Amino acid sequence: MYSIGDLSRRTGVKIPTIRYYEQMGLIAAPERSEGNQRRYEKRELERLAFIRHARDLGLSIESIRDLLALSQHPERPCGEADRIAKEHLITVREKIAQLQKLERELERIVACNGDHTIGDCYVIRALADHSMCGTDH
Repeated sequence: MYSIGDLSRRTGVKIPTIRYYEQMGLIAAPERSEGNQRRYEKRELERLAFIRHARDLGLSIESIRDLLALSQHPERPCGEADRIAKEHLITVREKIAQLQKLERELERIVACNGDHTIGDCYVIRALADHSMCGTDH
């Protein structure tokens, strides 16, 4: 049995986040000790590690909920889990493309700047006037 502090240390998930995941139903409400402390079993530790890894990969709570539900049926085909991962990959690639646009625009803005005063600063002017941007970002 693990205390909430043990669970936090072993998974790297902060205690308030563990409580939040309990409220969201991602991990089961634990048994309580006679002193009313939360007591978790190995199953919750493993589940929390799964959630942490999924969150580190940027998966939404809803996707994690779906993947956890799928994991309860090891005999079923993997297609639905694959679909969730592929949809997330598409989203990540879209975000990367957006960040690359932002990077190019920031490089362009910075390259236009020089040894000017703030009154003549291209960065300040470009941020104040969106029409000075080279692309739609």
